[in-house]
Amino acid sequence: MNPLCAVEVTITGRVQGVYFRHETQLAARDRRLSGHVRNMPDGSVQALFQGEQEKIQDMLAWCRKGAALSEVKDVNTRTVPVDAALTDFEIRY
Repeated sequence: MNPLCAVEVTITGRVQGVYFRHETQLAARDRRLSGHVRNMPDGSVQALFQGEQEKIQDMLAWCRKGAALSEVKDVNTRTVPVDAALTDFEIRY
């Protein structure tokens, strides 16, 4: 089994009001990732993806493309500690 890793991601562009969080949740669950996604006051979307590194890399590629109605400008990532308490992928408000 591959070791778990975790990445915090900030996505900028037209990413709010275009179902980005919902589609991110579906994409993350399809990849069996845990974590969360939320809108930020500055108009960006922040997500935390936790799981196998290969699946996270695939999810980051998805983020660069974005949801159907979104226009992604930039995706910034940083590695964070794994949180064993995360078992699902949720939308946070």
